[in-house]
Amino acid sequence: MLNFTRCQHLKQITQKCFSSVPVIVRTHTQRLLSRAFAYAGSGKSWRSIHSLVGDKNIILMGPPGAGKTTVGRIIGHKLGRCVIDVDDDILEKTWKMSASEKLQDVGNEQFLEEEGKAVLNLSASGSVISLSGSNPMHDASMWHLKKNGIVVYLDVPLVDIISRLKSLKAGRIVGQNSGASLRDLLRHTRLYYKKWYDTRVFCESGASAEEVADRVLDAVKRYQDVDSETFISTRHVCPKDLDKKPPPKYFSEAVIEGLASDGGLFVPEKELPKLSCGEWKNLIGATYIERAQILLERCIHPADIPATKLGEMIETAYGDNFACSKIAPVRHLSGNQFILELFYGPTGSFKDLSLQLMPHIFAYCIPPSCNYVILVATAGDTGSAVLNGFSHLSKSDKQRTAVVTFFPENGVSSFQKAQIIGSQRENGWAIGVRSDFDFCQTAIKKIFNDSDFTGFLTVEYGTVLSSANSINWARLLPQVVYHASAYLDLVSQGFISFGSPVDVCIPTGNFGNMLAAVYAKMMGIPIRKFICASNQNHVLTDFIKTGHYDLRDRKLAPTFSPSIDILKSSNLERHLYLMANKDGQLMANLFNQLESQLHFQIEKMLVQKLQEDFVADWCSEGECLAAISSTYNTAGYILDPHTAVAKVVADRMKDKTCPVIISSTAHYSKFAPAILQALKIKELNQTSSSQLYLLGSYNALPPPHEALLERMKHQGKMDYQVCAADVNALKSHVEKLIQNQFIRKSE
Repeated sequence: MLNFTRCQHLKQITQKCFSSVPVIVRTHTQRLLSRAFAYAGSGKSWRSIHSLVGDKNIILMGPPGAGKTTVGRIIGHKLGRCVIDVDDDILEKTWKMSASEKLQDVGNEQFLEEEGKAVLNLSASGSVISLSGSNPMHDASMWHLKKNGIVVYLDVPLVDIISRLKSLKAGRIVGQNSGASLRDLLRHTRLYYKKWYDTRVFCESGASAEEVADRVLDAVKRYQDVDSETFISTRHVCPKDLDKKPPPKYFSEAVIEGLASDGGLFVPEKELPKLSCGEWKNLIGATYIERAQILLERCIHPADIPATKLGEMIETAYGDNFACSKIAPVRHLSGNQFILELFYGPTGSFKDLSLQLMPHIFAYCIPPSCNYVILVATAGDTGSAVLNGFSHLSKSDKQRTAVVTFFPENGVSSFQKAQIIGSQRENGWAIGVRSDFDFCQTAIKKIFNDSDFTGFLTVEYGTVLSSANSINWARLLPQVVYHASAYLDLVSQGFISFGSPVDVCIPTGNFGNMLAAVYAKMMGIPIRKFICASNQNHVLTDFIKTGHYDLRDRKLAPTFSPSIDILKSSNLERHLYLMANKDGQLMANLFNQLESQLHFQIEKMLVQKLQEDFVADWCSEGECLAAISSTYNTAGYILDPHTAVAKVVADRMKDKTCPVIISSTAHYSKFAPAILQALKIKELNQTSSSQLYLLGSYNALPPPHEALLERMKHQGKMDYQVCAADVNALKSHVEKLIQNQFIRKSE
């Protein structure tokens, strides 16, 4: 029986927003139904994996030596299912000879063709099928198998496969030509495995066949159970009448909606998955892209984004547009301090690590016939990163997805302002607001919560609003990867052994980057202390020290580190929700009080719980410039002002018992005037382009950011709009841009 529960619920998004546009509803429903058919099992109620999977085959895929045959037999025994080994039961019986003899007889190309034809004749249901290592190299046979099967990839570390094949004294394997190394061949065949799998089992070194079999069954259960991973608002209060409980939200819905209807933020109902020590160790030698795919597959259900599609998005996001092949490398600064360099993306800030990926996730999740406008508030770096990320979508996706970035007209650096304005494209605009970031962020939340306005846009223009700020789960989640990756790099470089703790020190205003590190710890990275570094706008530091979040009589002070010039920290709500044992009513009370009375106080027990993991301090403007100067003089390394804030706070902690990873959130080129002032260079009145080239002449680390230099060289003056600090004024701009983008272009 098809599980319609989920597709019926997902359909409500479009029915609610497009009740007057039945064609769009119909189109979206068809897409949802096709996904439901692809992923649904035999219903929500089951007594075993067998009943969950129904008549589908469990298909084990992996390289020679991965243990497919042994694991397949164990699974067949556990489930009471027929076991089919392609090598023994199909190929040898068809050819009347072993696969190795056939390979010697006919060579690689003919072997693959004949092997594929033999598999095309296989007709089975409710079985466990162990593929040969080369089956995935034949497209037609794999499509045939996938029609009635769940393909499970046994991902075994290359070093283990090579060791096993040597111990088995395996001769030439399919695809191996004379002179080709076994390692290169195995890396090449991985490309085929990545193309076909539905779910992956990461087989850690030393795992027994029995353990792998159990993990396969867990993976199949998760794959089939489309209702197992849902999201909830941080302000959700479970009604006494359970019949009135609202339907759950899925990952794709949380991405599309951005902000929960009650003003809260979406979080997973279950905890994030935790990787075992062995699984983490197997990722030590992996690339950033490989790490990202493993971690994000665990956090995004394949019913929302199939693993192979997610892999394509990740490879696109972290491809040639990053100046460093390591994507987010870790550099030893001095003593026990390390710099996590998060600025090699196209716009030179850590926001690129999520905003090169998030637009692809968003475009995949939204209904294909709907128009969406992404509203973004930026304190400096987010705006250009969002505009850049969404400009890389396909032509068809750009035609139905637009971005409006609101930034404080006089609250970002001159370079950041030029970068935001210069990043406008055919589907993205920048609007200066005569106020600060907190107003921009609060105004956007008010727009989202104005059902009359959002409903009007939907009915009148067929357009839905969403967000790409870190309030959006798809924006926050990719940031978990680089915190985990930094730790693995320290292990890989020999600075620590796996399991040894580290501290992280992060300059933060909106708490998203810090929260991503918290999530990395929840997934198994041994982070000891989270060090929150603030500038003169140190409301977060004060809160961590006292438990009192107080905005009364506090005005935003412009600083050298504008991206953390923030007083209202959105993502703090997600962390408090975790600390308070998911008390939605408490979150609603606290943050409603913050809006109405400009302060709230958490109880002593929560303060103590917070301080178990967090320490915090802040840095003055003079200390920030001094840190830039002293670090350059002693290490030949130039910190951007935000990283300098973190360096000052990390130094102040004076704890040398544990390595500390300092997040470098932007390239110093974006803040050239402050850097020149810190280094006591007098040429302060030059153009931005000249200042960048002047800094580049110092031969300091990190090297100049070529993408920023190139953009400044070719950047002409672009027009942009400015509006008053009035929510209605922002609404008016949004409506006009929707008219220009989606209505007039279609006429």
